[in-house]
Amino acid sequence: MIVSETSTTHCPKCQAKRLEESTECIRCGIIFAKYRPGLARVPVSPPLSLCACSRWLGTAKEWLIESDITTETMTFYGRAVVFVAMVWWGWTFITTPLETNYTGESFLHLINLPFHEAGHVIFIPFGRFMTILGGTLGQILMPMICLGTFLIKTRDPFGAAVALWWTAESMMDIAPYINDARALDLMLIGGVTGKETDGHDWNNILTMLDLLEWDHRLAHFTYNIGILLMLASFLWGSTLLLRHYRRLSG
Repeated sequence: MIVSETSTTHCPKCQAKRLEESTECIRCGIIFAKYRPGLARVPVSPPLSLCACSRWLGTAKEWLIESDITTETMTFYGRAVVFVAMVWWGWTFITTPLETNYTGESFLHLINLPFHEAGHVIFIPFGRFMTILGGTLGQILMPMICLGTFLIKTRDPFGAAVALWWTAESMMDIAPYINDARALDLMLIGGVTGKETDGHDWNNILTMLDLLEWDHRLAHFTYNIGILLMLASFLWGSTLLLRHYRRLSG
């Protein structure tokens, strides 16, 4: 008796054994003649940059938004009053032209002034240029330090949003000072103008950098950065206030 042997091979997709003459796989059902390995679905991992971006966004959301879990009713009403004041006063700053020096004549200018003068003293060890620039740095760094404290130490994002508003106002307060670098018309602390003394901070800073003719452009750039930061504080504060309201009503 002669016994014929039938050769076998394997399915290219699931590797199940199959007879050479068979046209489809008995396990996965593919048609061998139509199967194209290149068309098989291969899982693709997301790019590392997207993963890193997602982690950063998640961390930012946690610190800036989700860390606020306050459910106190009186705290909500207090925040609402502060937020209305922020928007009302801030919108006045935004819509008032830089050249009017409205920010420099506001009550907050008196709040910024001690930090401005302290900045000059703090930066004395770093040389004359940094001593002059230190006034501006001190005025901006103080609200930024408050912002960091609210976020990291007290975990109060709404307080940090208010501090961001203050940072924006400080930048807008500095802009008229920069804008006056050549004209030297602004009245200084001693009751005299820059023309009657040896100039003022930004006249000296831009002169030392040989950028005095850039005073108006730099002033408007600083003012516009302040506007953007102030609008960001509105958005941040309103988001936190809305989430707080939903926690109360829920």
